Amino acid sequence: MLSTLVVRDFVLIDRLELAFGPGLTVLTGETGAGKSIVLDALGLALGGRAERSMVRRGAAQTQVTAGFTLPAGHPVFELLAAQGIDAAGEEILIRRQVSGDGRSRAWIEDVAVGNSLLRRIGSLLVEIHGQHASRALDEPGFHRDILDRFGGHEGLRRQVRTAFEDHRAARHRLAALEAQLEQTRQEREELERLVQDLEDLAPRPGEEEELAERRRQAMNREKLASLLGEVGTLLSQAVERLGGAERRARRALEFDSTLASAVAAIERAAIEVGEAEAQFGAALERVRQDTGLLEKAEARLFALRDAARRYRCRVEELPQRLEAAKARLGALAAADPALAEARRIMERCERALQDAVSALSRARREAAERLAAAVASELPPLRLDRARFRVALDPLPPERWGPEGGERVRFEAQTNPGQPFDALDRIASGGELARFMLALELVIARLYPATTMIFDEVDSGIGGATAAAVGERLARLARERQVLVVTHAPQIAARADRHLRVEKQESPEGVSVRVEVLGDSGRREELARMLAGLEVTEAARAAASSLLDAKGGSGA
Repeated sequence: MLSTLVVRDFVLIDRLELAFGPGLTVLTGETGAGKSIVLDALGLALGGRAERSMVRRGAAQTQVTAGFTLPAGHPVFELLAAQGIDAAGEEILIRRQVSGDGRSRAWIEDVAVGNSLLRRIGSLLVEIHGQHASRALDEPGFHRDILDRFGGHEGLRRQVRTAFEDHRAARHRLAALEAQLEQTRQEREELERLVQDLEDLAPRPGEEEELAERRRQAMNREKLASLLGEVGTLLSQAVERLGGAERRARRALEFDSTLASAVAAIERAAIEVGEAEAQFGAALERVRQDTGLLEKAEARLFALRDAARRYRCRVEELPQRLEAAKARLGALAAADPALAEARRIMERCERALQDAVSALSRARREAAERLAAAVASELPPLRLDRARFRVALDPLPPERWGPEGGERVRFEAQTNPGQPFDALDRIASGGELARFMLALELVIARLYPATTMIFDEVDSGIGGATAAAVGERLARLARERQVLVVTHAPQIAARADRHLRVEKQESPEGVSVRVEVLGDSGRREELARMLAGLEVTEAARAAASSLLDAKGGSGA
């Protein structure tokens, strides 16, 4: 709860120190006395917008310090710990300073903090419901959080959040693989064409040199044939002559045995020359038969060199290029099972998310009816008997589902029969809005972490029995939380556990705002003023005493 508020040089406040306690505290005073200035100072400490006009005239800066006493385990401690701020004990101090040029600084437990963190801390400490707006109504997800707290949906929300994160991770994984596949699609098609082309071509190692030799031979075919013929003729003659020589040498051997080795040499020479004659004859026959040798060699060389040009390599590298392309295709094909598995995982995650979102949506629909009925029961005594309240659940398309579920939750109202339902902050007047929020807070008092609630002129446009009913409900709410109320209604002020009167004072130095803590007699006099107006009568004092006595007898 808010325990202390110290204000220095804020608008019309030169110096103000207030101590607060549990229960219901009211701030009263004449119109224009400065009650809203006190709330504005607190709002500044909780992260409200800083303006140089907030600095009291003649002062260099304004400073507001708010102290809060919190129960152990309050969410604020966890948030502060996450920011490295050690909040020892159960009390924290928040300090905000605004200089004359409009620049502001903030500290929590003397640790400098940014205004975004300050606003988050403020939303966990205080809820402000006023004439013009409700802080909570402007917070994204406030209605959804209230409904889920009321319905006890924490477990279902965790399941949705987990399913959503799993689904998002699976979607990103699948998208990455599909993008990779799309990026390699052209490469795969080019590789497939290359493999098909080179497999059809079937290049062999050393083939270019072999073809070049054939081409050279083909280009000298006539000359080669002539030479081969001449060599063949000479070798044939040599074979005949060697045969004659061998026969005569064998006859000579009969007379001289020492010629045996020479005769053997002539025999070997005849055999080798005969083999040479056969080889040259075969070569001559090939040349005569292969009339298209040149054309074939040139066509094959052209095909090989064209492939080498297209695939930007040398002819002798074509076989290696074919094997490399096959290996790369195999690597790319290995991604196909991964993509198929990613799609299966994505389908499982989609089903899990659908199941989790559907379960939470069903629970929300049931809780929405119960919450609307509970709030509706609180409306008639608050002079909202013609109004209707409902919790609208607007389904979102699956592509817009998030970690908080598959629908938008809105509190809507119909203030008069025949009018359409619309958002609370659009259709209700300032006073009606505050009373709607009071009815809602009565229902969900134990469910929200803020331990302090502020109602600014919740009594707007009401009086008599309605104001008394509002006061009774504020007092009931104050049993669960600290409640601060700015009011003009004596029926509400009489219910207070603590009464602060705000008034303006004029002096030679200027106008200032003063806040006085009222005792019993001061309360009676202030209530009499609120009842009577400008002139306080004994009848008004008696009526004030009656209100205070009724409050004491109610046990509130």
